[in-house]
Amino acid sequence: MLTDMDLPELWHYRSDYEEPEDFDEFWRTTCASAREFDLDAHVVPVEAHLQTIDVYDVTFAGFGGHPVRAWLRMPKDREGPLPAIVQFHGYASGRGAPMEDLLWASAGYVHLLMDTRGQGGDYAGGATGDPVGSGPSYPGFLTRGIEDKETYFYRRVFTDAVRAIEAVRSFDAVDRERVAVVGNSQGGGIALAAAGLVPDVAALYTQSPFLCDIRRATRITGTAPYSEITGFLAARRKSVDKVFETLSYFDGIGFAGRGRAPAWFSAGLMDYICPPSTAFGAYHRYAGEKRINVWEYNGHDAGGADDLAIILPAFRSLLRHDHPIGIAALSGTT
Repeated sequence: MLTDMDLPELWHYRSDYEEPEDFDEFWRTTCASAREFDLDAHVVPVEAHLQTIDVYDVTFAGFGGHPVRAWLRMPKDREGPLPAIVQFHGYASGRGAPMEDLLWASAGYVHLLMDTRGQGGDYAGGATGDPVGSGPSYPGFLTRGIEDKETYFYRRVFTDAVRAIEAVRSFDAVDRERVAVVGNSQGGGIALAAAGLVPDVAALYTQSPFLCDIRRATRITGTAPYSEITGFLAARRKSVDKVFETLSYFDGIGFAGRGRAPAWFSAGLMDYICPPSTAFGAYHRYAGEKRINVWEYNGHDAGGADDLAIILPAFRSLLRHDHPIGIAALSGTT
């Protein structure tokens, strides 16, 4: 069933999200504090028994200098630096096994899949801990440290994402000018944040982005993960203003206003996890060149493989070495 606005309404919808005055300063100092630690990127070969792809176990220093794990995959047969894809995974998942997620490397890219700290205990196991504790929280990750922007869980995650881009750019196999960020759901929200914090990335691809238009999302969907916020506030009724003040520093719409890379969004009109109006809220605010593909009868998968079938040739054109980066290389619905 249609879970949100219909398509004509979505084209006209504009979020009432308001960013805090010190948004840029908060993130400038946060990223600067992470850079006080040596990136210290370690790359260890992994025997994945694959004929066409090399796999490496990567560790780099993220927020607070904490070790963050990732898989690095690239074609065995390669000449010169290649474009790179930095991917972020979905909520509660992890980087998985070394022989999984072979799409981007098979398409000819250096592919870094970042582990999200503290997650991966549910499925697609993770390998990165989160050594920072938090106050009382609702089960899950969304409310950890949520009453203060300094302690909020996603402050650490988004900073890790910035450092992941810096890590992949440090590798000799990578053309540092041709690094794109991608993700679905939570991964799409992290990719959007990364594109706002590192505006010289080459491209952004975000499917069903999570953590966009957050206050609206808590009001129109009762499903997890957003229900973690409503569950938390049901018990901590006096914390509503404080919680949404914190979340204003982490809303994808704020990062969208700072994104400059050519961007490709997608949304399913039947998505009850990340309602399509929240994706459109970020899309409309995005400052760079952009396209969006809308899937009328799809939900949180946002078109799934058919969506990827559009972005793969678009990225091949967009990220090739002899092509000036621009939205004309993207295909899809404007």
